Amino acid sequence: MPKALLPVRMTVTEDAILAYAEITGDWNPIHVDDAFAAASPMKGRIAHGTLSANLLWQSIVATFGEEVRCRLTLDIRFVRPVRIGDVVEAGGTPASGEARWDVWVRNGAGENVIVGTIEVGPVGAGS
Repeated sequence: MPKALLPVRMTVTEDAILAYAEITGDWNPIHVDDAFAAASPMKGRIAHGTLSANLLWQSIVATFGEEVRCRLTLDIRFVRPVRIGDVVEAGGTPASGEARWDVWVRNGAGENVIVGTIEVGPVGAGS
């Protein structure tokens, strides 16, 4: 049993946000329009929350392997926006027993931007 999820890190860039918008079809102006975002309660553009959440999947798969995707339950909350230039890192630690983990994505200041848990089902579950 690993003591922690293998960390996965990225720097959020303009190109990453635009590529993510293209892949997902999510062109919400809070992500892609400077003027709109500046006038919003966010006071500027923010990255798609699921762009950062994807780091959790990468961390989980790096730690447990590809097959874990079929037997995993992910429960997360988005707690802070991520902006262009932020460095974000996903990770996690066992919460209780072998099946439950506390997971997070944190920015370069160590602030949580996503928090939650994963539950890993037994081998053969979900297949």
